Amino acid sequence: MHEIIHIQLGECGNRIGSKFWNCIFDEHCIDSTGIYFDQSDLCRDRIHTYFDQTSDGKYRPRAILADFDPDMMNSIRNSSVGKQFPSDQMIIAGEYSCASNWGVGYCLQNVELADLVSNKIRQQVELCDNLQGFQMTHSLIGGTGSGFGSFILNQLRDEYPDRLIMTFSCLSSSEIPERVIEPYNIVLGLHHLIENCDSSCLFDNETLLKRRLSSTFEDLNQIIANVISGITTCFRFPDQINGDMRKFTTYSSPYIRLHFLTSSLTPMLSLSLSELRKQMFDNTNLMMPCNFQQGQCHAMTSIFRGQISLQKIDEYFPDSKTTFCRVPLKEFERSLTMIGNHMGMKEIFQRFLEKFTAMFRRKLYIFGLCRSGLDEMEFTEAENNLNDLIDEYQSIE
Repeated sequence: MHEIIHIQLGECGNRIGSKFWNCIFDEHCIDSTGIYFDQSDLCRDRIHTYFDQTSDGKYRPRAILADFDPDMMNSIRNSSVGKQFPSDQMIIAGEYSCASNWGVGYCLQNVELADLVSNKIRQQVELCDNLQGFQMTHSLIGGTGSGFGSFILNQLRDEYPDRLIMTFSCLSSSEIPERVIEPYNIVLGLHHLIENCDSSCLFDNETLLKRRLSSTFEDLNQIIANVISGITTCFRFPDQINGDMRKFTTYSSPYIRLHFLTSSLTPMLSLSLSELRKQMFDNTNLMMPCNFQQGQCHAMTSIFRGQISLQKIDEYFPDSKTTFCRVPLKEFERSLTMIGNHMGMKEIFQRFLEKFTAMFRRKLYIFGLCRSGLDEMEFTEAENNLNDLIDEYQSIE
């Protein structure tokens, strides 16, 4: 067994994480009581990647849920998916949020929450026979997902240096930030993703909202969860290419620090393979504002799901690895998930850095972050680190 421990932090991370668990409960044929009900062995073959089996034969998620604000956790507890999680995995601490402040989350205004999460992670690690790594769903926009998420990533890297860390991170490229300190939160969060992660799949809220104008945030969270389900298909079902997190990371990130990935999700309705290839790179299906018609793509994997004829697929997808899973997404009988390492990330990081630098040079809103215990040197280090990352992208163009 190669287990993965899932961690979801903050409101955004918990909403997406809950949708993700709903997906894989269905895909692995686990009902609301934790009982496996399918007669096929396909869905059970690698079920232990994300699930523990209790002494009474039931399956429970290998997950840790945390938020500073208890409202989000209470809503999960009262939802249908909440029944799947043991109460000791539903972590609540304090009666206030991080107020969208990276410094509050990172500098641990609530030390009890940090201790609880750390202890629960250790307990989950001890239950694993062969832990391959951790995955985290969170946002870089607010305080808990970005600030507290950065703290947890530091801890994971220090305590488990030989295990892999993969994140599914949401951000926004909006010209007008929803929160005035959003550029600080994003760049400070990216700083720790650069240093402590082996692979980070990014999702841009602004891109998704622009290209799906009628969607609610619940719809967007479901789309992101579907993409995560597609990406993790290789870990959860028999696969010969990216069969575990290490193989996936090795292939998708040929340059160690350039491990930021984009993705797309394409329903396969009545599309021909040639049309499907166009749709895969169409703006309406991409999760980040990257133009695949321009710039290099260092690595790409195409993950087909459902009952699909394998003829001619290699002919139409010669520049990417292809893998197949007969278990479909709940919403689509057939679908294609693409995950790629594209040079277009450089322009996105440059835009974030420009906003950050414009504010930091004038010391705007610095006091609000530093009074929580944050040092100004952290801002300088984050700025320099992102600058270095952009230089690395430029050096290999």
